[in-house]
Amino acid sequence: MAAYAERHYGLRTHVLEHPRVIVEHVTVSRTFHPVFSEFARDVPDRELHELPGLCSHFVIDTDGTIYQLVPLCLVCRHTVGLNYTAIRIEHVGLSDREIMHTPKELAASVALTLWLMQRFDIQLRNVIGHNESLTSPFHRELVWRLRCQTHGDWIRADMNIYRRRLVALVVGGSSSGLSPRPARAPAERGWPGSRVGRWSTSTEAVKLAAEVDKVPTF
Repeated sequence: MAAYAERHYGLRTHVLEHPRVIVEHVTVSRTFHPVFSEFARDVPDRELHELPGLCSHFVIDTDGTIYQLVPLCLVCRHTVGLNYTAIRIEHVGLSDREIMHTPKELAASVALTLWLMQRFDIQLRNVIGHNESLTSPFHRELVWRLRCQTHGDWIRADMNIYRRRLVALVVGGSSSGLSPRPARAPAERGWPGSRVGRWSTSTEAVKLAAEVDKVPTF
């Protein structure tokens, strides 16, 4: 991974330090198992033909189960231009619109994302969909042919709804009560389980709500 990071970002490291972005993805599958099998193979990807293979920090199943595949201290390959500073969350399903209508999965996703925002002090505007990657201020790519490369999952319209769900969770001060199930690596310490950290205060709710208006729309 260090060689990949140096080639694409000029940073020879495999360590994910001070992540500033959370990228939401869609697996384009009906179940978790083929997703895990694909990531476990660690072979050159079909699109860019590079190693290491693709990976994800978290995968959320349709029943709301959260699987953690990679420790949060390691860089994963998932979003061109942002891997060096981004956490990846995959959602089992065929489209972001489908996930938006799968209540348990969406609730788990919002709770996990909010906890990550709190833990790493990530701003709401930097919780993005894969399709929004090119508009991120943290986007950087040294390989010129990849500088405009992105994907179609989690378009801005759906992410605007998702970001407002984050604000609603803060205002409500509740969570799904789920905890991550380690599928490959031990779960990170500090996962709040049945609560969402300290985000339930009215002051933090106001701050996060104000962030919604700062997310650019196109």
